[in-house]
Amino acid sequence: MQHFYDGQIRRYITQMVRLMSNFSYKDGKGELTQVPVMYGDITRQVGHILRDNSENKIPSAPRIGVYITGLELDRDRLADASFISKVHLRERDYDSVNNEYLNTQGKNVTVERLMPTPYKLTVNADVWSTNTEQKLQIMEQILMLFNPSLEIQTTDNYIDWTSLSVVELDAVNFSSRSMPTGTESEIDVGSLTFSAPIYISPPVKVKKLGVITNIIMSIFNEDKGTIDLGATMPELKRYNDEFAEGVFQEDKDGTITRKDSAGIAVTAYNDYDVLVLGNTAQLIHRGIVGNTNWNGFFEALPGTFRPGLSQIQLTRADVNQSVNGTVAVNPTDESTLTINWDEDTIPSDMVITGSTGDRNKIDYIIDPLNFNPTTIKSVNGVRVLLLGPIGSATNTDGADAWKNNNGTDFVAGENDIIEWTGTAWSILFDSSTQTDIKFTTNLNTGIQYKWTGSEWVKSIEGEYRNGAWRIQF
Repeated sequence: MQHFYDGQIRRYITQMVRLMSNFSYKDGKGELTQVPVMYGDITRQVGHILRDNSENKIPSAPRIGVYITGLELDRDRLADASFISKVHLRERDYDSVNNEYLNTQGKNVTVERLMPTPYKLTVNADVWSTNTEQKLQIMEQILMLFNPSLEIQTTDNYIDWTSLSVVELDAVNFSSRSMPTGTESEIDVGSLTFSAPIYISPPVKVKKLGVITNIIMSIFNEDKGTIDLGATMPELKRYNDEFAEGVFQEDKDGTITRKDSAGIAVTAYNDYDVLVLGNTAQLIHRGIVGNTNWNGFFEALPGTFRPGLSQIQLTRADVNQSVNGTVAVNPTDESTLTINWDEDTIPSDMVITGSTGDRNKIDYIIDPLNFNPTTIKSVNGVRVLLLGPIGSATNTDGADAWKNNNGTDFVAGENDIIEWTGTAWSILFDSSTQTDIKFTTNLNTGIQYKWTGSEWVKSIEGEYRNGAWRIQF
């Protein structure tokens, strides 16, 4: 067996010395004096005093001496000696240059803890005093703490399962005095006997974490049905033949692809889908939304969820990079995840040129049949997204509210973006001619929308299938 020493018994002694420290007494002048504490039995304390090269020196008091009187195996607490506890740890990466923790993953290790051996530690605390008043003051301060015990902690290492113990006051010997003879010292010693159940632990084994955290798979833009791997392997069915609405799309070349997937995706635990609405996310299990607890989901994964640091990452076919946001579980509804979006990962809005210059956002989204445009005509350059058409080329006389200042009719289609120039309406985004994916944000609500080629939809919100999202601890 290789030599090792962790100072475990020494840490218990240190805690006992600290437990007896910082007590004070008031002398005859009314001044408070702190009582010194030292380790060692009476013999060692006397020897320490005699080192002053004077055998006639009177030992100083008051003082407290702490020392071990017993250490024996506690058979009542013995457990399976072959038991091994494994703890998986994931650390945050640390920047040694700037002395700060980063939001990236650092070392991953597995700690194997062997079963410790239980012992019972007995400690005495001798209270030295020159008179009864001194002793009563010191004793009263100590004795009131033990009713009948006091907890101690030997280390702040959270994987140390032996760090907590309890100190119990077993006996009190109030005085050591007897009938004085000759020139005996007037110093009186009162002894307090304490016991504590402790553990002596063997060294732990630390290994690199070997847990599979994610599976990366390729998603191909192949025809619906199967992927031919040649004669060496049978054809593998890619997905169901059903053309589920909102999940798959048919491209111009006739291929069937998933709307919510990019080239590379990462599988999610238990094949959960996720529904994102605004700044919230809920798990979808077997078609039911919000029936799954996020905390239970995190506990099933290797790693540690850190509110405000862990991220949700969404993969979209229309965005080159993932859309990310830090997350935290709603304390009042554990089925809901609150998201703080990283603005740098949100898709960029398209730049639209108008009479007032280049802008990438709109002011309002309106239904022209239920909206009076005269309320916004006072603002030159106001931009509006239409939920319905305005006028018609076949009309001889359109709606007066939407006429230009010269009396001419204004005609625009559903999903168009229009602008008031101060004297007339103009079309800035003609939806009938736009087939590419575009993004814009409503300044009135702060919500971003995406043009799919046929309609405007919320850009980030929606259902993300397994493989199109992940949690980054």
